Amino acid sequence: MPAALIGRQVRVLLHSSELVVFSGRKEVARHERLIAKNSSRLDLDHYLEVLIRKPGALPGSTALEQARQAGKFTPVHDAWLARVRKAHGDAAGTRELIEVLLLHRTMAHDHIVAGIATALRVGALTADVVAIEARNAAQTDPQPEATDPSGRPVGKPVELPDNIVSLTQKRIETLPADTRPLPSVAAYDQLLRRHRPTSRGDPP
Repeated sequence: MPAALIGRQVRVLLHSSELVVFSGRKEVARHERLIAKNSSRLDLDHYLEVLIRKPGALPGSTALEQARQAGKFTPVHDAWLARVRKAHGDAAGTRELIEVLLLHRTMAHDHIVAGIATALRVGALTADVVAIEARNAAQTDPQPEATDPSGRPVGKPVELPDNIVSLTQKRIETLPADTRPLPSVAAYDQLLRRHRPTSRGDPP
């Protein structure tokens, strides 16, 4: 689970094919259930806040290797890591990569990969350039950037089936027009015209 939750009590739901971790009511991790005894599954994203302080632990980490095997850490990411470490040094270059990985929390994977590839082509080896190019890729991509847990694109209006009535729409269509006058604060304005009593010695 995320490193920020170290030392805190969480709730785990174990299903036949996966386990889900909750902190309070918020889902913080979801993992495929592993069959092999003593096996483990790590999510690289859970360790980014720790790794940005200790970047030397990233290159040989199990979380990174599992991310490669899962296709989340692509050859484009590897090419970016090699170039930024050569340009900025091992520690600073790895931190730039971690800043790029943090973008995956708010942007689509494909858009970030496209942003990394563009940044590599132009030789702009900073996470800021990757973020800008990823946003450009998102704007030109006709596919939605993200979906909600049900798979529906975020921001797309819900289309109600014919047999479900929208109460909001019903009120708009059936209620009579509101002819009441607009509210006024004129009665309160009278209070502004009252003078506060002055104490002795104060100017009138």
